[in-house]
Amino acid sequence: MKATPALLRPVELLGGGAVSVVEALGRFGAFFLEAVVVLFTPPFKIRAFLDRIHYIGYRSLLIILLTGAFTGMVLGLQIFITLSRFGSEAFLGPAVALSLIRELGPVLAALMVTGRAGSALTAEIGIMRITEQIDALTVMALNPMRYLVVPSVLAGLLTFPLMTALFDVIGIFGGYLVGVRLLGLSAGTYFGEMQTFVALEDIMTGFWKSVSFGVIVTWVATYKGFHVGHGAEGVARATTQSVVLASVLILVWDYFLGSVLP
Repeated sequence: MKATPALLRPVELLGGGAVSVVEALGRFGAFFLEAVVVLFTPPFKIRAFLDRIHYIGYRSLLIILLTGAFTGMVLGLQIFITLSRFGSEAFLGPAVALSLIRELGPVLAALMVTGRAGSALTAEIGIMRITEQIDALTVMALNPMRYLVVPSVLAGLLTFPLMTALFDVIGIFGGYLVGVRLLGLSAGTYFGEMQTFVALEDIMTGFWKSVSFGVIVTWVATYKGFHVGHGAEGVARATTQSVVLASVLILVWDYFLGSVLP
């Protein structure tokens, strides 16, 4: 009789862990549904929306430009070396463009913005939570979701595709700089083959990925900020969890969309 509880202990721990995960997912989903309901309920805070665009998009431009340029240059160099072994250097342009447009552009841009703006957004909302500023909004009958979450999600929907497009363009010209100016490939061949092989479906795949990543990053960042622990340690923990969770979800969702979209 005494051995039974010990035998059931692993099952109990497993069940408790599963229940905790389901409860966390429920809170996560309920938070997003509440934000969607508030989104379609007037009034809409234009000033807060514009501020979030500046916060998420404009402040991330430098890292997007640098990352995009050097990603394209690395792709141009490595793909040229690989293609030269098969005598297919002419396909450097479409190889660089498709790699950026379909995969690396949306994913790397989202990861960079997650590290730059997502972490800052979580820390900002987390500090507002521990200093009771969010509670003050609630006491004044002002919905904090309308002022803090909805503008951030909408800004993510708008800025992520734009930053991804900028990342792609800069990356393609980075590949051009290496492949054409450094390694001697014809510029006409680089862009001509790109025009032949890159289709609208490829561009739309990257677009839908960037839109979904914008929702994921802002959703995770605001949720972690709202449910931050106590003190500076709680803010630090929430910021770390936000970046890690958003990054993992970006990679998982990228694989899912890549297997579904044409």
